[in-house]
Amino acid sequence: MIRWLVAIFSLFAIAAGAASAEPVDFVRDVRPILQKHCYECHAGDVRKSGLRFDIRSEAMKGGEIYGASIVAGKPEESPLWSFVADEEADLAMPPEGDRLTAADIGTLRRWIEEGAVWPDGVDTVKLEDPRDHWSFRQIESPPVPSVKQTAWPKNEIDHFILAKLEQLQLAPSAPATRTEWLRRVTFDLIGLPPTPQEVEAFHNDQADGAYERVVERLLASPRYGERWAQHWLDVVRYADTHGFEVNTERPNAWPYRDYVIEAINQDLPYDQFIRQQLAGDTMNANAATGFLVTASVLLPGQIGKDEPSKRLARQDSLDEIVTNIGTTFLGLTVHCARCHNHKFDPISQREYYQMQAFVSGVEYEDREIARPQGDMQADQLHRWTERAREVALELARHAPLADSTSPRAMINSYENVDRFAPVRTTQIRFHVKSTNSLEPCIDELEVFNADGQNVALAQLGGKVSASGERRSPKRHDLRFVNNGVYGNSSSWMSSEVGGGWVSVEFPQPEWIEFVAWGRDRQGKFTDRLAVDYVIEALGENGQWIRVADSTNRRPFDISKNSHTPIEVDSLSEEEQAEVRRLLEEKETLAKKLSRLEEKQLVFAGKFRRPDEIHVLSRGNPEMPKEQVSPGVPEVLGVTALAQDASEASRRIALADWIVSKSNPLTARVMVNRIWQGHFGMGLVETANDFGHNGVPPTHPELLDWLSAEFMQSGWSLKRMHRFIVLSAAYRQGGDYNADAAALDADDLLLWRFPPQRQMGEVIRDSILAINGNLNLEMGGPGFSLFDKRGGLTGYAPIETFGEEGLRRMIYSHRVRRERDAIFGAFDCPDYGQSTSRRRESTTSIQALNLFNSRFVLDQSGVLAERLRAEHPEPAAQINAVYGLVLLREPSPQELTEATAFVNEHGLQTLCRVLFNSNEFLFIR
Repeated sequence: MIRWLVAIFSLFAIAAGAASAEPVDFVRDVRPILQKHCYECHAGDVRKSGLRFDIRSEAMKGGEIYGASIVAGKPEESPLWSFVADEEADLAMPPEGDRLTAADIGTLRRWIEEGAVWPDGVDTVKLEDPRDHWSFRQIESPPVPSVKQTAWPKNEIDHFILAKLEQLQLAPSAPATRTEWLRRVTFDLIGLPPTPQEVEAFHNDQADGAYERVVERLLASPRYGERWAQHWLDVVRYADTHGFEVNTERPNAWPYRDYVIEAINQDLPYDQFIRQQLAGDTMNANAATGFLVTASVLLPGQIGKDEPSKRLARQDSLDEIVTNIGTTFLGLTVHCARCHNHKFDPISQREYYQMQAFVSGVEYEDREIARPQGDMQADQLHRWTERAREVALELARHAPLADSTSPRAMINSYENVDRFAPVRTTQIRFHVKSTNSLEPCIDELEVFNADGQNVALAQLGGKVSASGERRSPKRHDLRFVNNGVYGNSSSWMSSEVGGGWVSVEFPQPEWIEFVAWGRDRQGKFTDRLAVDYVIEALGENGQWIRVADSTNRRPFDISKNSHTPIEVDSLSEEEQAEVRRLLEEKETLAKKLSRLEEKQLVFAGKFRRPDEIHVLSRGNPEMPKEQVSPGVPEVLGVTALAQDASEASRRIALADWIVSKSNPLTARVMVNRIWQGHFGMGLVETANDFGHNGVPPTHPELLDWLSAEFMQSGWSLKRMHRFIVLSAAYRQGGDYNADAAALDADDLLLWRFPPQRQMGEVIRDSILAINGNLNLEMGGPGFSLFDKRGGLTGYAPIETFGEEGLRRMIYSHRVRRERDAIFGAFDCPDYGQSTSRRRESTTSIQALNLFNSRFVLDQSGVLAERLRAEHPEPAAQINAVYGLVLLREPSPQELTEATAFVNEHGLQTLCRVLFNSNEFLFIR
């Protein structure tokens, strides 16, 4: 009370003393006070709480915490005056140093009472309009510049590049050699090295269009989608764990990765690519919505049970979605406006929460999708099925004959093989005498001839008949017994309890060697299994001849229904190794087929009624302010929906706005990412930030010309790739030019092709490809790089890989915050943050990993074995390894030194040395 009385009397005294004074002048009386006491924290680049007092418009607007700082005529409602007048206010100002005198406080009060007159033209600095920024301007295709060296350009790109060079009196570099260009473009487009055969074929193709033919071949390769999906997944923070401290496994994230690969391979127009990732559930592309939830998240059981903790976790999850949308599609740090207006770009806090409202019905959960998804998984199903048949045939040839005295495997529900001496017949009958329970059931009866062909198939003319009547036309019909489909849902079942027979008649006589059959080769059912049976062939005189039966099999033990088709120990050592390899492959294939045939889950957007979204003071969910409806930043256009708009309509509207040709960012951002993928750096260095805090483009006219072309050509990524890699700028050599470097040390103007180190994944894949043991199987769950697939800590790296682990590295199981033990040293991201461009560090760990790791040791040994098998002479082996790894012959000096080196240290060590060489690791 005393403090307030003193303050009131002081104010009355100040007011009385000033009653006859002349009006307060801003320049003479007010600005000196602000300069002395406020500018240190609230002027220029220092804007604490987003508040500045050196510019009229900003001072009147206020900061992040309160509204207007100055309310004309109302000192008590003006934070500028109230915070300096009250020494015990929560935000008493200035917080440190000399406080304002009573006279200064009185001057500020009088100035506000008199209307807070701040004349035009007196500000010491001029504030630029943040909306007048190059990236916010509409895309207009500029004219193609003319150049002096008219013979150099191969397309419009070259005119823009050369025009800049000529301005500085620079010239482009000489063209790369054919081998250099082929190596460069092959790595760029598919992430693998060309083979020596491809190099030779390109050198031999001297006809017009040779370069174009190479590019078309690479763009048509399935490897292209794998290569460019890696760039995309870096940006969107894709991983197979949830992140944060718990970092639990996200086992169903991979369908989104497969979707990206397939979409890129199909050259899905980029505008459709965006639409599907935001609203794929409305377009029969459910896996695409995995984009919305690629970032880290805390699951419900991993947060506090109190309501404030839940609200905070929900806010964090929504922020991750807005972050992904802003950085990936728009190249803007929209998320920086979560707690206050953006400090650099014209994005208000309100607009940030309007963006949240578009996705406020999205949850991070698994959802069911149809199987298979897309051409890639359909192709997988076909390839795996065919390979499973091939493996079964190979295994069957190791089974003992029906009359053999050697022990045979027990009958099991999964699969059984009965092999016998070849017999010529037109019909086979499988007669069941007893089962382990109920009526007998067979999912597929396969009869193989000497050529390994299943002649029982209906599509080859096999006709079936059986005892009794069919059980169910939808599941156990007779026609299912030879339709080529495994599993209980496509099987024949007898109507006779414990018995019955089924036969297959062929269109012409066949030499038959073995019969394969099973109760349920998906492994789900073990009942209704034939345990006593006879297999018969129809003789020429019309009599049935027994060719195999169950008597020389071990008795069926239902408690040990294990799959042991062959008694491996009874085979020779050579056969044992082969059979064990086949059995392992068969088990792997069975698991893969089972996954494809089951209902598939994908960790993608799951949608519900949208939350109410409020502006949050300081981003705090416990301090809500006004409710907002979906809307976009005003600087980029106008798209707004009602607060009661449906969930799906919100995401569709957001996608429509992002891909609108009036949106100046979407095309620019993607064209820049494509350019960066080829030249190592984009025309805009900060690929995720096209705002004021980003780096301006080196060639703004070229960026806009390409962006306009991108949209007009139907948003085709492949067309952009063709255009870039067939340009003269891309075809340049990479030789250093000291004079050019003196003017442009970073090669921003592209006076040569900038050398780039390969990504870690490309190095690993290339080593495997050169060895000839790269597994090119596409899609499906990732293979493990560590001994665990999620959890807090303690990830031990796997050092030796089977065939599954020799797939391309994009198919590895990605653990957040855990880089691959070997190739992670080559600047692989940790998947926690968006990686728009991988930096290229040089560390001793990289060299040590490439020389001493178990993986490189093993693969060097594989390559050495291949060389010795293909080339008996040491000189030929050395020539061959140079050709495989470096795509050239060794020089005479290299051959001499390498020969001495191999004699002393071995061929495997030379392979290690070449894998560690800069010539292998860099694109030039």
